[in-house]
Amino acid sequence: MTKVALRINEQGRLEGLTPADSRAYNRFKGKLQKLQPGETISFEHRFPRSGAFHRRHFAMLGLVFDNQEQFAYPDDFRSWVEVGAGHCQFVPGPDGRMVALPKSVSYTNLDDVEFSEHHAKVVSFLRSTAATRFLWPLINDTQAGQAMESLLQEFER
Repeated sequence: MTKVALRINEQGRLEGLTPADSRAYNRFKGKLQKLQPGETISFEHRFPRSGAFHRRHFAMLGLVFDNQEQFAYPDDFRSWVEVGAGHCQFVPGPDGRMVALPKSVSYTNLDDVEFSEHHAKVVSFLRSTAATRFLWPLINDTQAGQAMESLLQEFER
């Protein structure tokens, strides 16, 4: 798949960032102009990831990790959260039963819109009774829910 980087020039028009990007963008514009009624064209667009939002998401995970009672390692906690949020694939395990493996949340795998959706699913999972009951097994569901809310409230602003 062709990647094209665009920018707004001094005249307020879109242009390719490099000469190769300009050529690809001009080809795309030419195809758009030649479209006939009923013809279709498709393209992919990725919104650049917000570094600040990325850091806030991982700070939230770090705070929850630091206050939970089940995981000794942050990567294990993060994998559990990603699977709980549904960001995983299921593959056959050694005994043939399906096993959930977390997917990557790297900048190249999730753009800003996709990462924002992932974040919302993570927060929803962390607020679930299943998550709070597992993270704090020695307190009741109400207390566990309140504990999670007190941790997440800092990131709701």
